[in-house]
Amino acid sequence: MRIKRPHPDRIDSPLLRYRSFRDLDWPLLIISLIISALGVMQIYSATHGTKWHSAWWKQILWILIGLGLMWIATSVDYHTLLGQVPILYTLSVIGLVATVAIGKVVYSGRRWIPVFGFSFQISEFVKVVIILMVARYLSELKSDEVSPRDLLKLGGLVAIPVALVYYQPDLGTAITCLSVLAAAILLAGLRWQYMAGIALVCALALPVGWYLIKDYQRARFLTFLDPTLDQRGSGYQVIQSKIAIGHGGIWGRGLTKGTQTQLRFLPAAHNDLIFSGFAEEHGFVGVVVALGLYFLLLMQIVQNAQTAPDRAGMYICMGVAALLLCHLLVNVGMVAGEMPLTGIPLPLMSAGGSITMSVFVMLGLVNNVRLRRFAS
Repeated sequence: MRIKRPHPDRIDSPLLRYRSFRDLDWPLLIISLIISALGVMQIYSATHGTKWHSAWWKQILWILIGLGLMWIATSVDYHTLLGQVPILYTLSVIGLVATVAIGKVVYSGRRWIPVFGFSFQISEFVKVVIILMVARYLSELKSDEVSPRDLLKLGGLVAIPVALVYYQPDLGTAITCLSVLAAAILLAGLRWQYMAGIALVCALALPVGWYLIKDYQRARFLTFLDPTLDQRGSGYQVIQSKIAIGHGGIWGRGLTKGTQTQLRFLPAAHNDLIFSGFAEEHGFVGVVVALGLYFLLLMQIVQNAQTAPDRAGMYICMGVAALLLCHLLVNVGMVAGEMPLTGIPLPLMSAGGSITMSVFVMLGLVNNVRLRRFAS
């Protein structure tokens, strides 16, 4: 199916309509801003009195920049962006190669590129390109299901940036990129025989993968099974995270009053483990509210996918939903000790410019798909 493009004679009038503030997905925007506000609040609590005490107002700056990028992503017709996928893909691969070659080393990982005094994580923006690439490829298929040839071709295209991200090393981001491909392939249609074959290949590859991953990644998996194996090393984060969640009780200990968070037992309390500190200070009730907001955000994205004007728009929305859901499940599962530790931040809550801006760009693409409904 070819991507539909608006007829030139019909651009002016619809352009005015789909750029109307009334037609924006206001629930999507409001929910995302509420989650971001919870994040800023928790970042302030986790960092006050530390060397990262300015992280909360920097996060507000990233949110404002993200809103600007969201408006740009909303304004440019997503069909135009799909047409530029080859260029965007090439630039993404070049950016990842540059990161591996000359990127800034932090905690033994080379994942950031310094630009004007700030460090940007290229892989976060590559996620957006992968969503667009997968949407373009699958929307142009002439059949109602994905053939093995198409699966191999699309899988190869996704594998190149994923391999470069993994080499940084950044296993968590690589996993989230694969979630976009998996969700899109299932939506496009895949015979159960092929799915069984893929599952068998993955199962056979597990022993090989065990020896390919880094030593610290193996240690994390082992301490996931039994954190007491290394209580002061690789199991420390899991143990402290579970203690913090347990301390929260029903109502929480209150903002800036969590013992694990404020006494600095909880590492990365404003980044990857922000949900642990949030659970300690706001309790079970706060966790339910936060997860409920994420649920509403995901359902709003899915609703836009259902009403998308074409298959390409549907794939874009579902790609965004799959990626955000993967981030949410892995991060929350990680801090609760139900999944191995990986460096995956919590979207809109964890401190960080690259992840915050990329998420708002994705939400802009969802709004973009919604607004094109008014152009026909």
